[in-house]
Amino acid sequence: MKILIRQALIADPDSPLHQQAQDILIENGIITQIGQSLPDTDAQLIEHDSLCVSPGWIDTFADFADPGQEFRETIASGISAAAAGGFTTVLTVPNTQPAVQNKTQVEYIINQSKHLPCEALPMGAITKNIEGKELAEMYDMRMSGAAAFTDGHKPVQTAGLLLKAMQYVKAFDGVVLQVPDDTSVGTHGLMHEGVVSTQLGLPGKPMLAEEIIVARDIALLRYTQSRLHITGISSPAAVELVKAAKSEGLQITCSVTPYHLLFCDEDVQGYNTSLKVNPPLRTKDDMIYLREALKAGHIDTIASHHLPQDWDHKVCEFEYAKNGMITLQTAFAMVMEAIPDLNAAQISRIFSGNARNIFRLPATNIAVGAKANLTIFSLNSNTTLTTASNLSRSANSAVLNRTLKGKVIGTIRNTFHHFNP
Repeated sequence: MKILIRQALIADPDSPLHQQAQDILIENGIITQIGQSLPDTDAQLIEHDSLCVSPGWIDTFADFADPGQEFRETIASGISAAAAGGFTTVLTVPNTQPAVQNKTQVEYIINQSKHLPCEALPMGAITKNIEGKELAEMYDMRMSGAAAFTDGHKPVQTAGLLLKAMQYVKAFDGVVLQVPDDTSVGTHGLMHEGVVSTQLGLPGKPMLAEEIIVARDIALLRYTQSRLHITGISSPAAVELVKAAKSEGLQITCSVTPYHLLFCDEDVQGYNTSLKVNPPLRTKDDMIYLREALKAGHIDTIASHHLPQDWDHKVCEFEYAKNGMITLQTAFAMVMEAIPDLNAAQISRIFSGNARNIFRLPATNIAVGAKANLTIFSLNSNTTLTTASNLSRSANSAVLNRTLKGKVIGTIRNTFHHFNP
Protein backbone atom coordinates (compact mmCIF):
# COMPACT_ATOMS: atom_id res chain seq x y z
CA MET A 1 0.00 0.00 0.00
CA LYS A 2 1.20 3.51 -0.88
CA ILE A 3 0.54 6.66 1.16
CA LEU A 4 1.61 10.10 -0.02
CA ILE A 5 1.75 12.96 2.48
CA ARG A 6 1.65 16.15 0.48
CA GLN A 7 3.66 19.25 1.53
CA ALA A 8 4.07 18.55 5.24
CA LEU A 9 6.42 20.57 7.44
CA ILE A 10 8.92 18.05 8.82
CA ALA A 11 9.41 18.43 12.58
CA ASP A 12 12.33 16.11 13.31
CA PRO A 13 15.48 17.67 14.84
CA ASP A 14 17.50 14.58 13.81
CA SER A 15 16.61 14.98 10.15
CA PRO A 16 18.50 17.23 7.68
CA LEU A 17 15.02 18.13 6.38
CA HIS A 18 13.91 19.54 9.74
CA GLN A 19 11.61 22.57 9.30
CA GLN A 20 11.26 21.95 5.55
CA ALA A 21 7.94 21.33 3.74
CA GLN A 22 8.23 18.13 1.70
CA ASP A 23 6.18 15.37 0.09
CA ILE A 24 6.68 12.00 1.79
CA LEU A 25 5.90 8.69 0.05
CA ILE A 26 5.43 5.55 2.16
CA GLU A 27 5.27 2.12 0.52
CA ASN A 28 4.44 -0.97 2.60
CA GLY A 29 5.48 0.77 5.78
CA ILE A 30 8.80 2.16 4.48
CA ILE A 31 9.57 5.78 3.59
CA THR A 32 10.73 5.44 -0.02
CA GLN A 33 10.83 9.03 -1.25
CA ILE A 34 10.99 12.54 0.20
CA GLY A 35 10.92 15.48 -2.17
CA GLN A 36 8.84 18.04 -4.04
CA SER A 37 5.87 17.30 -6.31
CA LEU A 38 6.09 13.52 -5.99
CA PRO A 39 3.61 11.67 -8.24
CA ASP A 40 0.56 10.34 -6.42
CA THR A 41 -0.10 7.36 -8.69
CA ASP A 42 -1.94 4.59 -6.81
CA ALA A 43 -1.22 6.31 -3.48
CA GLN A 44 -3.63 7.30 -0.72
CA LEU A 45 -3.22 11.07 -0.63
CA ILE A 46 -2.98 13.00 2.66
CA GLU A 47 -3.43 16.73 2.16
CA HIS A 48 -4.40 19.41 4.67
CA ASP A 49 -3.85 23.06 5.46
CA SER A 50 -0.72 23.74 7.55
CA LEU A 51 0.21 20.05 7.60
CA CYS A 52 3.05 18.95 9.90
CA VAL A 53 4.69 15.57 10.40
CA SER A 54 6.91 14.36 13.23
CA PRO A 55 8.28 11.05 14.50
CA GLY A 56 5.45 9.10 16.12
CA TRP A 57 4.24 10.48 19.44
CA ILE A 58 4.71 8.60 22.69
CA ASP A 59 2.42 8.71 25.70
CA THR A 60 4.14 7.79 28.93
CA PHE A 61 1.26 7.11 31.34
CA ALA A 62 -2.08 5.62 30.31
CA ASP A 63 -4.49 3.22 32.01
CA PHE A 64 -5.99 0.62 29.68
CA ALA A 65 -7.65 -1.35 32.53
CA ASP A 66 -7.00 -4.63 30.69
CA PRO A 67 -6.93 -7.28 32.06
CA GLY A 68 -9.55 -7.19 34.79
CA GLN A 69 -11.64 -4.06 34.24
CA GLU A 70 -12.46 -4.17 30.56
CA PHE A 71 -15.75 -2.37 31.20
CA ARG A 72 -13.64 0.81 31.60
CA GLU A 73 -11.22 0.21 28.71
CA THR A 74 -9.59 -2.55 26.73
CA ILE A 75 -6.21 -2.61 25.04
CA ALA A 76 -8.00 -2.43 21.68
CA SER A 77 -10.24 0.53 22.61
CA GLY A 78 -7.39 2.33 24.35
CA ILE A 79 -5.19 1.94 21.30
CA SER A 80 -7.98 3.21 19.05
CA ALA A 81 -8.27 6.36 21.17
CA ALA A 82 -4.47 6.72 21.29
CA ALA A 83 -4.06 6.42 17.51
CA ALA A 84 -6.84 8.96 16.97
CA GLY A 85 -4.94 11.23 19.37
CA GLY A 86 -1.73 10.94 17.36
CA PHE A 87 0.17 8.38 19.42
CA THR A 88 2.09 5.47 17.90
CA THR A 89 3.38 4.21 21.27
CA VAL A 90 1.71 4.21 24.69
CA LEU A 91 3.30 3.19 27.99
CA THR A 92 0.59 1.56 30.10
CA VAL A 93 0.41 1.54 33.89
CA PRO A 94 0.43 -1.79 35.74
CA ASN A 95 -2.70 -1.06 37.82
CA THR A 96 -4.69 -3.89 36.26
CA GLN A 97 -6.32 -6.93 37.87
CA PRO A 98 -4.05 -8.77 38.34
CA ALA A 99 -1.26 -6.21 38.35
CA VAL A 100 1.39 -6.36 35.63
CA GLN A 101 4.09 -7.96 37.77
CA ASN A 102 5.61 -10.82 35.77
CA LYS A 103 6.86 -11.61 32.25
CA THR A 104 3.63 -13.34 31.17
CA GLN A 105 1.53 -10.26 31.81
CA VAL A 106 4.07 -8.02 30.07
CA GLU A 107 4.03 -10.26 27.00
CA TYR A 108 0.22 -10.37 26.99
CA ILE A 109 -0.04 -6.59 26.60
CA ILE A 110 2.74 -6.36 23.99
CA ASN A 111 1.22 -9.14 21.89
CA GLN A 112 -2.25 -7.56 21.98
CA SER A 113 -0.99 -4.51 20.11
CA LYS A 114 1.36 -6.08 17.57
CA HIS A 115 -1.02 -5.64 14.66
CA LEU A 116 -2.62 -2.35 15.64
CA PRO A 117 -1.74 1.23 14.64
CA CYS A 118 -0.33 2.02 18.08
CA GLU A 119 1.90 -0.20 20.20
CA ALA A 120 1.25 -0.69 23.90
CA LEU A 121 4.40 -0.98 26.00
CA PRO A 122 3.60 -2.05 29.55
CA MET A 123 5.33 -0.62 32.57
CA GLY A 124 5.93 -3.27 35.19
CA ALA A 125 4.98 -2.97 38.83
CA ILE A 126 7.73 -2.06 41.27
CA THR A 127 6.09 -4.06 44.07
CA LYS A 128 4.13 -7.30 44.11
CA ASN A 129 0.40 -6.69 43.70
CA ILE A 130 1.21 -2.96 43.91
CA GLU A 131 1.02 -3.28 47.67
CA GLY A 132 4.25 -1.42 48.41
CA LYS A 133 5.68 -4.26 50.49
CA GLU A 134 7.99 -6.43 48.37
CA LEU A 135 9.78 -5.95 45.04
CA ALA A 136 8.24 -7.57 41.97
CA GLU A 137 10.14 -9.55 39.29
CA MET A 138 11.57 -6.48 37.58
CA TYR A 139 14.45 -8.16 35.76
CA ASP A 140 12.21 -10.78 34.12
CA MET A 141 9.71 -8.11 33.11
CA ARG A 142 12.46 -5.97 31.61
CA MET A 143 13.76 -8.89 29.56
CA SER A 144 10.22 -9.42 28.24
CA GLY A 145 9.84 -5.80 27.15
CA ALA A 146 8.69 -3.72 30.14
CA ALA A 147 9.45 -0.08 29.31
CA ALA A 148 9.84 1.20 32.89
CA PHE A 149 8.80 0.42 36.46
CA THR A 150 6.13 2.08 38.54
CA ASP A 151 3.32 1.33 40.93
CA GLY A 152 1.28 3.72 38.79
CA HIS A 153 -1.62 5.34 40.58
CA LYS A 154 -0.27 4.07 43.92
CA PRO A 155 3.26 5.54 44.17
CA VAL A 156 5.73 3.75 46.43
CA GLN A 157 5.51 5.34 49.89
CA THR A 158 8.32 3.48 51.69
CA ALA A 159 11.69 5.12 51.10
CA GLY A 160 13.70 1.96 51.75
CA LEU A 161 11.74 -0.05 49.23
CA LEU A 162 12.04 2.61 46.52
CA LEU A 163 15.75 2.82 47.28
CA LYS A 164 16.10 -0.92 46.58
CA ALA A 165 14.11 -0.56 43.34
CA MET A 166 16.35 2.27 42.15
CA GLN A 167 19.44 0.22 42.89
CA TYR A 168 17.97 -2.85 41.21
CA VAL A 169 17.10 -1.18 37.89
CA LYS A 170 20.64 0.13 37.48
CA ALA A 171 21.67 -3.39 36.39
CA PHE A 172 19.76 -2.92 33.13
CA ASP A 173 19.62 0.91 32.86
CA GLY A 174 15.95 0.95 33.82
CA VAL A 175 13.76 3.89 34.79
CA VAL A 176 11.68 4.21 37.95
CA LEU A 177 8.54 6.32 37.49
CA GLN A 178 6.63 7.97 40.34
CA VAL A 179 3.42 9.98 40.64
CA PRO A 180 4.39 12.69 43.17
CA ASP A 181 2.02 12.02 46.06
CA ASP A 182 2.73 11.42 49.74
CA THR A 183 -0.55 9.75 50.63
CA SER A 184 -0.11 10.45 54.35
CA VAL A 185 -0.51 14.20 53.71
CA GLY A 186 -4.04 15.40 52.94
CA THR A 187 -5.21 11.79 52.84
CA HIS A 188 -8.89 12.72 52.54
CA GLY A 189 -8.35 15.72 50.28
CA LEU A 190 -10.70 15.93 47.30
CA MET A 191 -9.09 18.86 45.47
CA HIS A 192 -6.25 21.38 45.81
CA GLU A 193 -6.12 22.94 49.26
CA GLY A 194 -6.73 26.65 48.83
CA VAL A 195 -9.31 29.39 48.53
CA VAL A 196 -11.56 27.45 46.15
CA SER A 197 -11.63 24.30 48.30
CA THR A 198 -12.64 26.48 51.26
CA GLN A 199 -15.38 28.17 49.23
CA LEU A 200 -16.73 24.81 48.08
CA GLY A 201 -16.49 23.27 51.54
CA LEU A 202 -14.33 20.41 50.27
CA PRO A 203 -11.35 18.95 52.15
CA GLY A 204 -8.14 19.98 50.41
CA LYS A 205 -4.90 18.26 49.48
CA PRO A 206 -1.91 20.60 49.79
CA MET A 207 0.95 20.84 47.32
CA LEU A 208 3.14 19.81 50.25
CA ALA A 209 2.14 16.19 49.56
CA GLU A 210 3.74 16.47 46.13
CA GLU A 211 6.79 18.44 47.20
CA ILE A 212 7.69 16.06 50.04
CA ILE A 213 7.72 13.01 47.77
CA VAL A 214 9.70 14.78 45.03
CA ALA A 215 12.32 15.99 47.52
CA ARG A 216 12.56 12.53 49.09
CA ASP A 217 12.84 10.73 45.76
CA ILE A 218 15.54 13.13 44.58
CA ALA A 219 17.51 12.33 47.76
CA LEU A 220 17.17 8.62 46.95
CA LEU A 221 18.22 9.30 43.37
CA ARG A 222 21.29 11.19 44.54
CA TYR A 223 22.25 8.25 46.75
CA THR A 224 21.69 5.56 44.11
CA GLN A 225 22.72 7.49 40.96
CA SER A 226 19.88 5.72 39.18
CA ARG A 227 17.21 7.10 36.80
CA LEU A 228 13.92 8.68 37.92
CA HIS A 229 10.93 10.14 36.10
CA ILE A 230 8.28 12.19 37.94
CA THR A 231 4.96 12.04 36.11
CA GLY A 232 1.99 14.37 36.49
CA ILE A 233 3.98 17.11 38.19
CA SER A 234 1.78 20.03 39.22
CA SER A 235 3.62 22.06 41.88
CA PRO A 236 5.94 24.93 40.83
CA ALA A 237 8.13 24.17 43.84
CA ALA A 238 8.40 20.53 42.72
CA VAL A 239 9.43 21.64 39.23
CA GLU A 240 12.12 23.84 40.80
CA LEU A 241 13.39 20.83 42.76
CA VAL A 242 13.65 18.85 39.52
CA LYS A 243 15.44 21.75 37.79
CA ALA A 244 17.99 21.92 40.60
CA ALA A 245 18.51 18.14 40.49
CA LYS A 246 19.10 18.29 36.73
CA SER A 247 21.68 21.06 37.16
CA GLU A 248 23.38 18.84 39.73
CA GLY A 249 23.78 16.18 37.05
CA LEU A 250 21.20 13.71 38.34
CA GLN A 251 19.30 11.61 35.81
CA ILE A 252 15.82 12.97 36.50
CA THR A 253 13.02 14.02 34.17
CA CYS A 254 9.39 15.00 34.60
CA SER A 255 6.10 15.25 32.71
CA VAL A 256 2.88 17.22 33.01
CA THR A 257 -0.67 16.24 32.08
CA PRO A 258 -2.75 18.09 29.46
CA TYR A 259 -5.38 18.91 32.06
CA HIS A 260 -2.95 20.60 34.46
CA LEU A 261 -2.11 22.95 31.58
CA LEU A 262 -5.71 23.66 30.54
CA PHE A 263 -7.61 23.74 33.84
CA CYS A 264 -7.15 25.08 37.37
CA ASP A 265 -8.99 24.68 40.67
CA GLU A 266 -11.38 27.50 39.76
CA ASP A 267 -12.83 25.25 37.05
CA VAL A 268 -14.02 22.80 39.73
CA GLN A 269 -16.74 25.33 40.68
CA GLY A 270 -20.03 23.53 40.36
CA TYR A 271 -18.41 20.33 41.69
CA ASN A 272 -17.44 19.13 38.21
CA THR A 273 -16.44 15.51 38.79
CA SER A 274 -14.75 15.34 35.36
CA LEU A 275 -12.07 17.56 36.91
CA LYS A 276 -11.50 15.41 39.98
CA VAL A 277 -7.95 14.16 39.39
CA ASN A 278 -4.79 13.26 41.29
CA PRO A 279 -2.57 15.23 41.66
CA PRO A 280 -5.40 17.78 41.87
CA LEU A 281 -5.76 20.83 39.66
CA ARG A 282 -3.79 23.72 41.17
CA THR A 283 -4.33 27.50 41.17
CA LYS A 284 -4.46 29.65 38.04
CA ASP A 285 -0.98 31.01 38.78
CA ASP A 286 0.36 27.45 39.13
CA MET A 287 -1.26 26.49 35.81
CA ILE A 288 0.42 29.44 34.06
CA TYR A 289 3.76 28.50 35.64
CA LEU A 290 3.46 24.93 34.29
CA ARG A 291 2.79 26.25 30.79
CA GLU A 292 5.92 28.39 30.88
CA ALA A 293 8.00 25.57 32.38
CA LEU A 294 6.97 23.25 29.54
CA LYS A 295 7.83 25.84 26.88
CA ALA A 296 11.20 26.48 28.53
CA GLY A 297 12.06 22.77 28.60
CA HIS A 298 12.09 22.44 32.39
CA ILE A 299 9.22 19.95 32.03
CA ASP A 300 10.29 17.29 29.54
CA THR A 301 7.18 15.61 28.19
CA ILE A 302 3.40 15.43 28.10
CA ALA A 303 1.86 12.41 29.86
CA SER A 304 -1.82 11.89 29.18
CA HIS A 305 -2.69 10.23 32.52
CA HIS A 306 -5.59 8.74 30.55
CA LEU A 307 -7.79 7.18 33.23
CA PRO A 308 -11.18 5.88 32.06
CA GLN A 309 -13.95 5.63 34.64
CA ASP A 310 -17.42 4.19 34.18
CA TRP A 311 -20.57 6.32 34.44
CA ASP A 312 -21.45 5.25 37.98
CA HIS A 313 -18.12 6.48 39.36
CA LYS A 314 -18.26 9.91 37.74
CA VAL A 315 -21.93 10.87 37.67
CA CYS A 316 -22.28 11.09 41.44
CA GLU A 317 -21.45 13.37 44.38
CA PHE A 318 -17.97 14.89 44.15
CA GLU A 319 -16.94 13.15 47.36
CA TYR A 320 -17.66 9.70 45.93
CA ALA A 321 -16.43 10.27 42.37
CA LYS A 322 -13.21 8.52 41.36
CA ASN A 323 -10.18 10.42 40.11
CA GLY A 324 -9.27 10.70 36.46
CA MET A 325 -10.35 11.63 32.96
CA ILE A 326 -9.88 10.27 29.45
CA THR A 327 -7.33 12.34 27.53
CA LEU A 328 -5.56 10.26 24.86
CA GLN A 329 -7.79 11.39 22.01
CA THR A 330 -7.60 15.08 22.97
CA ALA A 331 -4.16 15.46 24.61
CA PHE A 332 -2.62 17.37 21.69
CA ALA A 333 -5.60 19.69 21.29
CA MET A 334 -5.76 20.35 25.05
CA VAL A 335 -2.09 21.33 25.06
CA MET A 336 -2.52 23.55 22.00
CA GLU A 337 -5.58 25.21 23.52
CA ALA A 338 -3.59 25.91 26.68
CA ILE A 339 -0.42 27.07 24.85
CA PRO A 340 -1.51 28.19 21.36
CA ASP A 341 1.90 29.56 20.36
CA LEU A 342 3.68 26.19 20.44
CA ASN A 343 5.37 25.42 17.12
CA ALA A 344 5.81 22.09 15.35
CA ALA A 345 9.38 21.61 16.61
CA GLN A 346 8.25 22.08 20.23
CA ILE A 347 5.38 19.65 19.70
CA SER A 348 7.82 17.07 18.32
CA ARG A 349 10.06 17.52 21.35
CA ILE A 350 7.43 17.27 24.08
CA PHE A 351 5.31 14.55 22.44
CA SER A 352 8.04 12.41 20.88
CA GLY A 353 11.76 13.11 21.12
CA ASN A 354 12.17 13.61 24.85
CA ALA A 355 10.08 10.58 25.79
CA ARG A 356 12.03 8.43 23.33
CA ASN A 357 15.29 9.49 25.00
CA ILE A 358 14.03 9.09 28.56
CA PHE A 359 12.75 5.55 28.07
CA ARG A 360 15.51 4.49 25.63
CA LEU A 361 13.03 3.67 22.88
CA PRO A 362 14.26 3.00 19.32
CA ALA A 363 14.91 6.07 17.19
CA THR A 364 12.39 6.79 14.43
CA ASN A 365 13.76 9.29 11.94
CA ILE A 366 12.01 10.80 8.96
CA ALA A 367 14.41 9.61 6.28
CA VAL A 368 14.34 7.57 3.08
CA GLY A 369 14.66 3.88 3.92
CA ALA A 370 13.34 4.28 7.47
CA LYS A 371 10.30 2.45 8.77
CA ALA A 372 7.34 4.79 8.87
CA ASN A 373 6.52 5.79 12.43
CA LEU A 374 4.83 9.13 11.96
CA THR A 375 2.29 11.48 13.46
CA ILE A 376 0.59 13.89 11.05
CA PHE A 377 -1.02 16.98 12.55
CA SER A 378 -2.18 20.54 11.96
CA LEU A 379 -1.53 23.41 14.36
CA ASN A 380 -4.26 25.63 12.93
CA SER A 381 -7.24 23.27 12.60
CA ASN A 382 -9.64 22.40 15.41
CA THR A 383 -10.70 19.29 17.33
CA THR A 384 -14.06 18.58 18.94
CA LEU A 385 -14.56 15.35 20.87
CA THR A 386 -18.17 14.18 20.78
CA THR A 387 -19.98 11.14 22.09
CA ALA A 388 -20.05 9.80 18.53
CA SER A 389 -16.32 10.36 17.86
CA ASN A 390 -15.10 9.16 21.26
CA LEU A 391 -13.28 5.84 20.80
CA SER A 392 -12.70 5.08 24.47
CA ARG A 393 -15.08 2.78 26.32
CA SER A 394 -15.53 5.53 28.91
CA ALA A 395 -16.74 9.10 28.50
CA ASN A 396 -15.26 10.93 31.50
CA SER A 397 -13.80 13.79 29.49
CA ALA A 398 -13.76 17.40 30.69
CA VAL A 399 -13.62 18.68 27.09
CA LEU A 400 -16.53 16.74 25.56
CA ASN A 401 -18.24 18.90 22.89
CA ARG A 402 -15.68 21.69 23.39
CA THR A 403 -13.82 22.95 20.31
CA LEU A 404 -10.06 23.00 20.88
CA LYS A 405 -7.16 24.32 18.81
CA GLY A 406 -5.05 21.76 16.89
CA LYS A 407 -5.98 18.57 15.08
CA VAL A 408 -4.35 15.18 14.59
CA ILE A 409 -4.72 14.15 10.96
CA GLY A 410 -3.42 10.62 11.40
CA THR A 411 -0.67 8.19 12.33
CA ILE A 412 1.39 5.64 10.41
CA ARG A 413 3.25 2.80 12.17
CA ASN A 414 4.90 0.39 9.76
CA THR A 415 2.05 -1.03 7.66
CA PHE A 416 -0.65 0.02 10.14
CA HIS A 417 -2.27 3.42 10.04
CA HIS A 418 -5.14 5.50 11.37
CA PHE A 419 -6.54 8.65 9.75
CA ASN A 420 -9.14 10.89 11.34
CA PRO A 421 -12.15 11.92 9.21
